[in-house]
Amino acid sequence: MKIKNLPLDQNINGWAALRGDTPRHPALRGKVTADWLVIGAGFAGLAFARRIAELRPHEHVVVLEALDVADNASARNSGFVIDLPHTVGSTSAELEHANTYRRLLQYGLHHLKDTVDQYGIECDWLNSGKYHCAVSEKFDGEIAHYQKELTTLGESFEYLDNAALKRRLGTDFYRSAVYTPNCILVNPAALIGGLVATLPQNVTVYANSPALKIETQGTIRAETPHGEVHARKLMLAINGAARGLPLFKGNVFAMSTFATLTEPLTTGQQRLIGDISAWGSTPVNALAGATLRYTTDHRFLIREHVNFAPGLVTDAVETGRHARRHQKLFARIYPQLQDVNMAYTWSGLISITRNGAPVWGNLSENVYSSAGCNGSGSSKQSAFGRLLAEHALGEDNPLLADMEAVGRANYLPPRPFLDVGVKSFMARERWRSRSEM
Repeated sequence: MKIKNLPLDQNINGWAALRGDTPRHPALRGKVTADWLVIGAGFAGLAFARRIAELRPHEHVVVLEALDVADNASARNSGFVIDLPHTVGSTSAELEHANTYRRLLQYGLHHLKDTVDQYGIECDWLNSGKYHCAVSEKFDGEIAHYQKELTTLGESFEYLDNAALKRRLGTDFYRSAVYTPNCILVNPAALIGGLVATLPQNVTVYANSPALKIETQGTIRAETPHGEVHARKLMLAINGAARGLPLFKGNVFAMSTFATLTEPLTTGQQRLIGDISAWGSTPVNALAGATLRYTTDHRFLIREHVNFAPGLVTDAVETGRHARRHQKLFARIYPQLQDVNMAYTWSGLISITRNGAPVWGNLSENVYSSAGCNGSGSSKQSAFGRLLAEHALGEDNPLLADMEAVGRANYLPPRPFLDVGVKSFMARERWRSRSEM
């Protein structure tokens, strides 16, 4: 299998820039042999590598990352480690499905927290909860329905109106929200860097070493620009780039999301929004609204807009267009902060499946995969990667039954039919949620 496209984001990941000097991992040079090869050092790949290394301490695991480890798609996300599914549904089957996802999300979150605590990973880990926000009365029904879903799940939550939100968030932009208390906020680049730095000694990570060709017949063999890896078994954790490989059967496609971090607010600017704590918010429509954060160092994050990205590339021109878009949106949300400058705008890939289920498990003999984050990968993919390792080793874990219950990604049409379908769906969602922007 030849890799046709590699991810390219012509912009600076703001989260990584805030970290300053970071450890550099070498590129692969020459030929190495391993028991396990993992391609992709995101949440799924690192969770898989860590668990294999823990359960098989005498086996060697090699991880190949196409980019710097603090600059991959996982390190470019918005830094939400969620504990609850975004939607539940009303039927008994939908409720059971939501309960399944809740167990998996919380499993992934708890293992991330255990690792952060055990090794003292500095990633601005903050248990601040999450606000699920609506701007217009058009979405009152969805806010009410979300409260019913949380009640059905037995989860605690708080409803907030416009006045309460202004006190919490420093803006009267939002009409209403539902607050849930157990979502975690992090610097994702720092978290990914910390997870890599604390891997067991039998794991070797090579950065800036994209796999250009992969052979899976017999011994696993992967070629990089300056080396190659031979291994007995392979795990593909390439998420947004997965569609180009025939083993994935076209059941996943890539989209690019865009985010901006502001400069830190001055003391005077902070007074204009009140004495507020760090927080994170998500929109009622994740595909068409804006995700926001206020960080402990008094910056705002704005993540808004999603593009179909079959080529996996975002250039500097497109980045600049979204930077200006985010500046205008921020001015609408915080008109009192017109003089706040934007510091960084960047993009990152997510992988989408038609039915929301993952591409998880065996792709062929000795080849495994976890792909299809569907935009919420930190806790989900951490759980999926760890459980995939236990599945591959024949370990017993009751949550493996949950992995079977979530199902598998279903059929997607080939291009150009896929392009038409995705773009039409996105246009419809943006029109439906135009009042939220």
